[in-house]
Amino acid sequence: MYQRILVPIDGSATSGRALQEAIKVAAGKARLRLVYVIEETYPLDAESVAFIDYAALQEALRKTGERALALAAEKARKSGMTAETALLEAKGERAARVIDGEALNWPADLIVIGTHGRSGLSRLLMGSVAEGVVRGASVPVLLVRAE
Repeated sequence: MYQRILVPIDGSATSGRALQEAIKVAAGKARLRLVYVIEETYPLDAESVAFIDYAALQEALRKTGERALALAAEKARKSGMTAETALLEAKGERAARVIDGEALNWPADLIVIGTHGRSGLSRLLMGSVAEGVVRGASVPVLLVRAE
C-alpha cells in the first residue's frame, strides 16, 4: 500500500520501535528513509554564552545523529530492508516542521514516528515532536507508543 515511508529517528528506544513498525508496514516492498533532525541549541542565560563552544556542540550533535542513523540503518538491513538516511538541520525551525518538509520533498506517503506519550507538565516543558508532526503533517502519520 505505502511505497515511501519516512521514519524520524532520535536514537531512543521509542524511535527504534517506530522503525520496527515501519519495517513491518513496508513488508519488503516500500522504500524507507530514516531522518535525524539536528535542532539548534540556545544558551539558558547570557552568562553561559562565554563558556560554550557552539561549534563543538553542533559537531557533537551531528556525530550523535550520524551514529543514530547508522544504527537504525543497520537494524533495517538486518530485517532485510535497505534504508536511505538523511541528517537534517532545523536552522531555527521546529523539528516537526522539518520532518513534514522532508516528507513533502522526498516525497513520502507515510510518516512512522515514535511517541513517548507524555502528558501534563512534562509534555508542556519538553514538548512533543510527534504531536507537532501529527498536527501539521501533509501525509498520513502512524504513531508508535513507547512501551
